[in-house]
Amino acid sequence: MELKKHSLAFCTMLILGTAAFLGGCATTGMDRSVKTSNSIRDVDNEIRKMIVQIDATAASLDSLVIPGQPDLKKSFNSYSDNVDKLDSQGKQVLKRMDEMKAHSKEYFAEWEKQGETFTNPEIRALSVERRTKLAEIYARVPEAGAGIKGNYRAYLTDLKEIQKYLSNDLTPKGIEGITPAANKSVQNLDALKASLQPVVAALDEIKTELYHESK
Repeated sequence: MELKKHSLAFCTMLILGTAAFLGGCATTGMDRSVKTSNSIRDVDNEIRKMIVQIDATAASLDSLVIPGQPDLKKSFNSYSDNVDKLDSQGKQVLKRMDEMKAHSKEYFAEWEKQGETFTNPEIRALSVERRTKLAEIYARVPEAGAGIKGNYRAYLTDLKEIQKYLSNDLTPKGIEGITPAANKSVQNLDALKASLQPVVAALDEIKTELYHESK
């Protein structure tokens, strides 16, 4: 998706596309616009990094439970490192989503307040139309992400309990014994990945609205 390439354009379009509606408080409005665009960019970045880390963690678990591992300790350490990274990445995603929700709420509340000061009826109507449309699209991100926290915690619990078990029994028999639980954890893995997709779709919709010109 060329995320890095679009990040600057994404922020710029949001700022330029909305600052005109903020009237006498242009500086304050611009600040809120920047905070909001940055928070959306951060969510987008962190979600995509989380998806990569989920796959890396799942792959390291698959590798760990392959029978006849020549170096169990090395495989276990790789798995443990990936679990720790996923733990950190998941927390970052949840934090960024909370920040986006807060910044968006503040941003659109101020936009609405400033829109009421327009005396030109056409500009006032345009302000209401644009604000309403963008606010509706922005709201889809936290709505779409409602299931992420529960699914993330369920999957992470599986991973950490597997890690804890093997830290006490890192033997071929230990691997054999934990393999059914590892295989079953795929259900929570699939649920987590499925819960992330609506958020990615909502973020893509925001970016499309902001920097794709209508025809």
